[in-house]
Amino acid sequence: MENRNLREMLAEAKDTSELMVDLAYAALFFDDTDMADEVDELETEITELVHDMRALAIVAVRNPREAEAMSAVLQVISAVESISNDAVDIARIVTRRLGIPRQLVLDLMEAEEIAHRVEVHDGSHFANRPLSSFELPVVTGMRVMAIRRGRRWVVDPGGDDILNPGDVLFLRGSPDGIVRLRELAGAPAWNPPPVEEVTVLTDLDRAVDTIIDMKNLSEVAVGLAYSALVFRDRSLAAEVRHLEDRLDEMKIRLELWVLRAAHDDVDPKPLRGLLHLSAAAEDLGNQAQQMVWLVERQGELHPVLSVALGDTDEVVVRMPVADGAAAAGRSLGELDLTIEPGFNVLAIERGGRYLYRPRRQVELKVDDVVLASGPEEGTEALAELLGWRLVEGDEGETELEPLTRWPTEGGRLEVR
Repeated sequence: MENRNLREMLAEAKDTSELMVDLAYAALFFDDTDMADEVDELETEITELVHDMRALAIVAVRNPREAEAMSAVLQVISAVESISNDAVDIARIVTRRLGIPRQLVLDLMEAEEIAHRVEVHDGSHFANRPLSSFELPVVTGMRVMAIRRGRRWVVDPGGDDILNPGDVLFLRGSPDGIVRLRELAGAPAWNPPPVEEVTVLTDLDRAVDTIIDMKNLSEVAVGLAYSALVFRDRSLAAEVRHLEDRLDEMKIRLELWVLRAAHDDVDPKPLRGLLHLSAAAEDLGNQAQQMVWLVERQGELHPVLSVALGDTDEVVVRMPVADGAAAAGRSLGELDLTIEPGFNVLAIERGGRYLYRPRRQVELKVDDVVLASGPEEGTEALAELLGWRLVEGDEGETELEPLTRWPTEGGRLEVR
């Protein structure tokens, strides 16, 4: 076992399991067996990490009080392992050629976050420069999940990785950033698959729509579960349970529609992929619920959880909308937070209730609390949009200080 602490290993396991889910869906979207095989490779790393973390957790316990707190860590470790297994199940739809309906790929194009791939061309802005030079999550709203370099894969690349001509980047994020992304890579314009106009809604269409909703809700459930652990928030934990209940109901409806579709003149092969995918998405919700079990019951949580889950590639922030903020009264579509500052809004707390994965037309209001994940370097810009300045407190913690705003000549607002 490497000489690493539990915090570092848990942060790595969380990032790796999320990367596996991203790669699995991307493999599905592009029908890419190489990406699906990479998910299998990452499962081996997760298995070793899980073994080492469990051993270290057991050794670290010295008394019954610590045992109770460490049980929550072990529960999260098991959930992370199961999330990685779900990613493998999704990837095997590709490797085992179970098939999916073409409508599913078309619907994925309409999602707020999609997978995309682009080749780095010689003479482009990307060529022969480190990844950190571009701050892609901020500039394009997309982040690099992996780089394929010939037959070799660089998974979860760092800022020091140099982009070479011929590299193929696999990214995930806002579809609005694709145009700028391809310009930077020197790639030709990309045209998405044509969307066929649906005149009659069939049972297969309903099943595909449901699986898209299940995919989105399961990802939100996992994101909210991690946030509930970081913030020790019972209301967030309750929302995770609500989402898990919805996923159960949706899976039952989907199974019925798939069985009905089998009676129509439909190729039955892609229907297997739908059922396989719904089972994986539903289990992602189950694992999210498992993670928040102790939060709901106000059990003692080991401090390593909040530290490790906050020490990952992306940060999760919880920030209110201040009176007079630039974001107040504007829709998420207008703000385009996924492009600048590169944050994805997981939920909005409003009046004691949560709006999870809010749509682009949702307007932010004063006193809304925004829960979002994104790059640490974009946190300051997000705070300014919500009406705050980040300042360091007396004990080194980050605090929010209201921005001072006043009208300037021409009626514009100046922020200082």
